[in-house]
Amino acid sequence: MKPLALISTLALACAAHAAPATYTVDPTHTFPSFEADHMGMSMWRGKINRNAGTITLDKAAGTGSVDITMDMASIDFGLDIMNSKAREPDLFDTAKYPQARYKGRLEGFQNGAPSRVVGELTLHGVTRPVTLTINTFKCMPHPMFKRDWCGADASATINRADFGIDAGKDWGFKMDVGLRIQVEAVQAE
Repeated sequence: MKPLALISTLALACAAHAAPATYTVDPTHTFPSFEADHMGMSMWRGKINRNAGTITLDKAAGTGSVDITMDMASIDFGLDIMNSKAREPDLFDTAKYPQARYKGRLEGFQNGAPSRVVGELTLHGVTRPVTLTINTFKCMPHPMFKRDWCGADASATINRADFGIDAGKDWGFKMDVGLRIQVEAVQAE
């Protein structure tokens, strides 16, 4: 093989290897969860049961993106009456705003793993910047699918009033909401 042909072949191979991979979020292993104050008496915890999305990841280049959609009607506090209340107009108003969406870029890579997601959350019709801290991140071959499989645990705190959800503020509810997101995604075929 001539030197120019060899260089071209190597360059194409490196470019193919460095290409970002797309991962499909596994909704059976991904649950955005939250905790919110209940008048200073206790913390209510819940999760969003239905979600979908994609993650792109280029470990070598230290880049990637996240795009997750959450079905707000699937909000689950573990208590039916609270689930119904959360769907009403003074809270999430799921009839008017059925979905929340988080879009961001992966940053702060160390040894192929990101340490944060810098993005925007659209909730209740309002979009605000939200940075997620990635507490753990791991990729490995999926034992059944034989494709790359990545998982992470991320967290952040938001002010729900910033998203137009301030029910209970006059009664002493704190507006800060802790977010905790566990996510698993399998590389697309």
